[in-house]
Amino acid sequence: MGEFSPIHWLIVLAIIVILFGGRRIPEVMRGMGEGIRSFKEGMRGDTNNTPQNPAPPANTAVSSSAEKK
Repeated sequence: MGEFSPIHWLIVLAIIVILFGGRRIPEVMRGMGEGIRSFKEGMRGDTNNTPQNPAPPANTAVSSSAEKK
């Protein structure tokens, strides 16, 4: 007792598919991979603080009323 047989793994896999659905599993796995990668970088002490996808600057466009003045 205490060992997992292939039948146990199939039951676990079936429950995961039922809970998350077939379409969300790749999203969940991608998120887990990014989290693990981030954790490993943190453990190594990487000081690269630049985000992968930087957000555009907020409110840098000049409004039309400011252009007329």
